[in-house]
Amino acid sequence: MSSANQTQIAKQVVESILAQKLAPGERLGEQELADVYGVSRTLVREALMQLQARGFVEVRTRKGWYVVEPSIEQARDAFAARRAVEAGMLREAELDAGGQPLQSVIRKLRQHVKEEQQAIAGADSATRSFLLADFHVCLAECLGHTLLADMLRDLTARTMLVATLYQSTHDAKQSCAQHAQIVAALEKGDSEGAANLMLAHIGNVENALGEAAGTTADARERLRASLTPVVRPASRAVK
Repeated sequence: MSSANQTQIAKQVVESILAQKLAPGERLGEQELADVYGVSRTLVREALMQLQARGFVEVRTRKGWYVVEPSIEQARDAFAARRAVEAGMLREAELDAGGQPLQSVIRKLRQHVKEEQQAIAGADSATRSFLLADFHVCLAECLGHTLLADMLRDLTARTMLVATLYQSTHDAKQSCAQHAQIVAALEKGDSEGAANLMLAHIGNVENALGEAAGTTADARERLRASLTPVVRPASRAVK
């Protein structure tokens, strides 16, 4: 990978979590990351400290940096936060969302759902996972909530760590279908119905969690593969 700054490194780590390419408990060696990104260990440390402040990584005494392993209590907290934020955002959705006509919003959301369907039909599980998670960020952006979009990116990444750790059985097709139902309710102007569908969707994801934690490798090549940028559809390219 070409050299990057600490913000770009932190962003790539979060996106790799959204894509379920980085797992809970995975070691993030400073030297390995420095080699992957072609930067200094000092810059890597700054990125990791940024991620630590956001609750994604932790330092283990005499062992180094690791992706956090959320507890059941932290998992419930993250899902509760998502319910409050996303349902509230949908209930307040208006005909003019963030200065954009509602029809323009619906068109973007339908395109996102279509890309989810294409990813599910394909073989790239990372892109599929990323798009299913990114729907919630896209929804906030389309409704004109930049601050909430940033918040949801972090909250959704936290719940993806939970899903990975506790072996979620929630089906990708089911998630995509539920996203489509939320968009359809918005298209009809039924913001309360959209909010209720979102609450049910988040509840279904939470209820699909199992109890067994997985294990991960910690070699440099594993890190390099995990941190490869997710293939994004043109409609969701980095701005």
